Amino acid sequence: MRGEILRLYKSVHTWTGIVTGMLLFVCFYAGALTVFAAPLAHWASPPTGGSISIEDADRLIEKTLAARPEAAKDFTLRLATPDQPARLTWRKSRSDDVVWSATLGADGVLRVERSNAFGVGAFVDTIHRTAGLPLDRETGTTVMGVVSAVYAVALVSGLILVLPSLAKDFLALRLTANLKRMWLDAHNLVGVASFPFHLVIALTAVVFGLHEPIYDALDHVVYDGRLPTIMRSTGPFGGAKRDEQTARMKKVAELAAAVESVSPQFSPISLHYRDADTRGALVRVVGEDPRFLSRGGGFAVVRGATGEVVNVDYLPEKQSGWTAAVSPFFALHFGSYGGEPVRWAYFFLGLAGAFLFYSGNLLWIESRRRTARRHGEQVVQTTASRLMAAASIGVCLGCVCALSFAIVSTKWLYGLVEDVEAWRHGIYHAVFFGALAFAFLRGAARAGVELAYVAAVGALSLPLTSAVALAAPGLGPWAAADPISVGVDIVALCAALCFAALARVTARRAELGPIDSVWSARRQEPAPGAAIPVSSSRCAAAVGAGEGDDIHG
Repeated sequence: MRGEILRLYKSVHTWTGIVTGMLLFVCFYAGALTVFAAPLAHWASPPTGGSISIEDADRLIEKTLAARPEAAKDFTLRLATPDQPARLTWRKSRSDDVVWSATLGADGVLRVERSNAFGVGAFVDTIHRTAGLPLDRETGTTVMGVVSAVYAVALVSGLILVLPSLAKDFLALRLTANLKRMWLDAHNLVGVASFPFHLVIALTAVVFGLHEPIYDALDHVVYDGRLPTIMRSTGPFGGAKRDEQTARMKKVAELAAAVESVSPQFSPISLHYRDADTRGALVRVVGEDPRFLSRGGGFAVVRGATGEVVNVDYLPEKQSGWTAAVSPFFALHFGSYGGEPVRWAYFFLGLAGAFLFYSGNLLWIESRRRTARRHGEQVVQTTASRLMAAASIGVCLGCVCALSFAIVSTKWLYGLVEDVEAWRHGIYHAVFFGALAFAFLRGAARAGVELAYVAAVGALSLPLTSAVALAAPGLGPWAAADPISVGVDIVALCAALCFAALARVTARRAELGPIDSVWSARRQEPAPGAAIPVSSSRCAAAVGAGEGDDIHG
């Protein structure tokens, strides 16, 4: 009975992993980059110059509303930081995808532009949330909510599968000639060691992805269509009546001080204005409190004309028991706490998660060869195995290549095209689907080597762009030698070296590995009377499999 149960969980783990693995690779790789979205956005943003005093924020609001009165309805003021001046952003309407941005130059002149160059972080986050699917953000996020639910099933079934041998094999990483065994050991070690992290990610992603369908279902089943009204009345602006009589706004420093008087440890980051310059104006003051673990900090609602604090329920130290309990749990998804050590830990956990899905697909593909050998048959790679291998290579390495080229394109396109965001998404999908088609045409073995080199070039293009900007600033990209930009270049250079090393190992595996493996680039001669085996390609290379290797036990 025990053997039957383990076989059942093995089947569940295998097929749920195969169904979701490639999409989750994209989410985890992009998610690892999202941890450092701010440095990436800084690297891709042109220098602004300008003053950073808080008085400039008031002048910025005044000048922007004089030049663009439509912004008064709804705009966000991002307070100045040591390396960025205050910035005001708005949309002409809720349905408008174009974000406008206003800053003050060093000469005090207002500069208004489409907020193109500052969307790198948001772009990477969109890929993380939607797995890069060519769908709108809401639909893509919902799809990934379903995928995350399946992912949770794969996690639990995988843990149950390794429990019987956990004490003996948990820390076993057998570096022998049997490379498939090494890959299985590494897969199990990473999976079990990071199980709590993955479980939190899976459960929170289900809620993030499916909250709209859940709310819609509750609205029809429980609230008889009244849920939107209830949410508005109990929300942060609930009970506030609009009053469109003209009124002068309190200064930014006064609004921030009003919230700090209620929560002294609270540090404002941005102010979201609704109906500015009216008596009914409300300002949502968003910030952080280092004493509490929460996603994106918290906020209070203040009357813009009087400075009266009208809602503190969303400040970290004022949250109710339920909110205070749930908020830290969701904050665990993002790694936005604990400073740099936690951010780096999440970065490497994200990369380890991508490895988990990649190695899982490779193990499944090689297990087909083992099964044929066990029955004394000549190994003939099936069409399914060849297509799965090519898809794994195309999706995984295609995502890596596409993200690098999309990010670096921002510096080259800024000032040359009007809508950098559209170009960035276009470049991502062109590179991604091009890599996927290339993998199917070349086969996994050859495409694995060649796309790994392309990934190395993509990562190397970031520091090369910075070097070109320093050597020949007239070509377009701006030079930046500040610590944040240099740090991004160094990490990208390290990534390029890693991808180049992967390409070399993969090439060696394709040329010297077992000829009947789907990862071999050599042709296999069929035995007399046997069907001609199709030896496809190789990619991920390192899945070296020796004769008679056993990958699952």
